[in-house]
Amino acid sequence: MSENIKSFTDQNWETEVSNTEGLVLVDVWAPWCGPCRIVGPIIDELADEYSGQAVIGKLNADENSKSQELGVSGIPTILFIRDSQEVDRVVGAVPKQVLKEKIDYHLASELAVY
Repeated sequence: MSENIKSFTDQNWETEVSNTEGLVLVDVWAPWCGPCRIVGPIIDELADEYSGQAVIGKLNADENSKSQELGVSGIPTILFIRDSQEVDRVVGAVPKQVLKEKIDYHLASELAVY
């Protein structure tokens, strides 16, 4: 796992996600989920590539009820959160390029806001 990846939990959600300014990408996953094992390494790569631009981390759906609060019904689900508000979501295993395009879009729109 990348050293740039965060581990989100019910306990640290407020400080690590809700109180973070800018873009936060949350990979909601579970250890038994086959497609999650495909997406996991991609998320690690993105955490390295976007270090300093976006906060990227993982939330284990089996261990944290926050995933239910967020309305996650299928995994993997990738949430894009900016300034504590969900701005986008992707459900299922998607190619790295799709996630890069979404991150780039949300980073660009973040700059346009300020």
